[in-house]
Amino acid sequence: MTSQTASTAAAVPAAAQGSHMWVLTLEKPGRGMTTSHGTVTPPAGATRHDTFRRLLDYVISQNPQMSPGNCVFFTLEPNRL
Repeated sequence: MTSQTASTAAAVPAAAQGSHMWVLTLEKPGRGMTTSHGTVTPPAGATRHDTFRRLLDYVISQNPQMSPGNCVFFTLEPNRL
């Protein structure tokens, strides 16, 4: 599974993106909040929970100060219009 956070406003071709778009917000009450987003292609047979846990681990690896934080928002949707 790959995941990425957007760092530029430039469009990435759809073929280079994952099958799903995600947004995850973590908060440490009184100490901070972070929101990450990107695209991901879950492996065959993965559940929504499996994907949430992998993305949560990814976001925490990128923002270690947010561990343990509260998840205040999570969405995982097919990456199509």
